[in-house]
Amino acid sequence: MIRCGRHTLRPHARAAGSAAVEFALVFPLLFTVLYGIVTYSVLFVAQQSLTLAAEEGARAALNYQSATSVAGALTARSANACSVASQSTQWLRAYALCAAQTQSCSYNSAMQCVQVTLTYDYARHPIVPKLPLLSLALPQTLSSVATVQLDPENLL
Repeated sequence: MIRCGRHTLRPHARAAGSAAVEFALVFPLLFTVLYGIVTYSVLFVAQQSLTLAAEEGARAALNYQSATSVAGALTARSANACSVASQSTQWLRAYALCAAQTQSCSYNSAMQCVQVTLTYDYARHPIVPKLPLLSLALPQTLSSVATVQLDPENLL
């Protein structure tokens, strides 16, 4: 024990304030690391959700749609694909945009392909609030593409 006049200081009493100072210095770093882990986890979940929804939309394009023409059948299949994909991303609200287009397949022009693209503008609608400096490392948009091949003989 150390004597200072009439008062006696114990060794642990002098160190009590240093723990608070050390915590104040380390806390911003720990918070930043925790925030980064949470933010990138949520981004990963959103990207996986978009990928799954695009795949589900592409599968939905395979469902039979009654139509009188091939163009009408392709339009109905594309609309069905976007409808299913949008329902799969309801937790992202209306910010996940779907686009389905039909085109000749690149590897065989006799076949028709439906390509479902889902895009989420993360810069305008972040899921987790952004910190000033960490927003530079975040993506502007999240997107996913899925393609399905349609049998031209069974379009109608």
